[in-house]
Amino acid sequence: MSTPSAPSTTADAPSAPQQPARLGTVLFVIVTAYLMVGVDSTVVNVALPDIQQDLHFSRTGLSWVLNAYTLAFGGLLLLGGRVGDIVGRRRALTLGALLFALSSLLGGLAGESAWLLVARALQGVGAALIAPSTLALITTNFPEGPRRHHALGVYSSMAGIGASVGLVLGGMLTSWTSWRWALLINVPIGIAVAVALPRFVTETPRHAGRFDVAGTLTGTAGMTSLVYAFIRVSEQGWSDTQALLGFGTAAALLTVFILIESRAGQPIMPLSLFANRNRAGGYAGVLLLPAGMFGAFYFLTLITQQVLGYSPLRAGLAFLPMTLVMFTVVRFVPRLLARLGAKPVLLTGMALLAVAAGWLWRLRPGDGYATGLLGPLLLMGLGVGLSFMPLNATILAGIQPREAGAASGLLQTLQWLGGTLGLSVLVTVFGTATRHATGSPAEILTQGAAIAFGVGALIALTALLVSALVITGRGRAA
Repeated sequence: MSTPSAPSTTADAPSAPQQPARLGTVLFVIVTAYLMVGVDSTVVNVALPDIQQDLHFSRTGLSWVLNAYTLAFGGLLLLGGRVGDIVGRRRALTLGALLFALSSLLGGLAGESAWLLVARALQGVGAALIAPSTLALITTNFPEGPRRHHALGVYSSMAGIGASVGLVLGGMLTSWTSWRWALLINVPIGIAVAVALPRFVTETPRHAGRFDVAGTLTGTAGMTSLVYAFIRVSEQGWSDTQALLGFGTAAALLTVFILIESRAGQPIMPLSLFANRNRAGGYAGVLLLPAGMFGAFYFLTLITQQVLGYSPLRAGLAFLPMTLVMFTVVRFVPRLLARLGAKPVLLTGMALLAVAAGWLWRLRPGDGYATGLLGPLLLMGLGVGLSFMPLNATILAGIQPREAGAASGLLQTLQWLGGTLGLSVLVTVFGTATRHATGSPAEILTQGAAIAFGVGALIALTALLVSALVITGRGRAA
């Protein structure tokens, strides 16, 4: 089920504790790499109408521009975490940054839809090497306590801030130049990160191990089949033979994946990580929360441009209030965690996200930005700012260094696969609701998106309920 990896000996002894100034530089390099990954999860969102026009995507097929990236990203994150454990996390991060830069160049030069989707998938492969390595490097470079909490606070904010900055940046680049520069901008950043890593970040120990190839292939193929089936349903309906075949294939492959992981000597997804009740609840949260958020970003970018008539730049700036609120809130979250513990902060953030999605569910074609979108965006900024660091801290509490790569890889996997699966589900809801709808294109888009937002609210409420019942809330610093 697994193939040997080289080498099996441990190299690069752990480094001595670093000085605060040095740790600041290390944190800057790490979060820059992760910010690049977060930005690219949404940087093309605002450019979707332009991409659709240039490369001739259908409205539901257009979601693959996002899904090709997030599916490859989420599907290979577990392998990316394992690669970092075996070859060294700095090496894995450097390789990921270079691959990310190269695939961004290919995407920026794309002349047809298939070319762009392949480039986006390769970006996802690079991101799968970057993300677990960044989180694991923080876990192993920063001592547990205030310094790690500060580093995790900065790092956790990058996921949400990167996504929202991507919307603004994508709007700027699309309006001022072309949608292609939303991808090409990664080239110099990726190269700079790859050059800086060996100069400032100390390599982690390499651990003997094997790559769980069978688990990687079955897990990734299963998720791909599931997402494909949902997208197919959105276009052809629930009676479509290929969609039903996709669901059946996904069920079979994911069942085989669980069986492989339960028997593998060195599984890519150690099931023992779910033995801890709080960690299992945290993993459920990072799966469910992005499921509604990614769909919201997708539909809101279409509504701002195709219903409100905004330019790409103005559409990107429409998300700026959410970004500013998020950035402000995350600065206070470490203190809230120390004083209140993770669970109260987490539940408050999840409740705000559920309210934001419920508000968007009431969106109507005549609503403007101030009356229909601004309030939910502000609540989303608050909710994201309060939710993700408590989830990360809960999952990583008490983790052993040898498990850091697997634990962080699983965290990132569930986060991005949750976003991918959630987007495909909401696109399916939208396609089903609008298949026989009548009215103007703007009315159909708004009404279908509102129904999708309602499903997103149910997903957020599910996340809130699971966290409330499963996470115990013991301890103040999670």
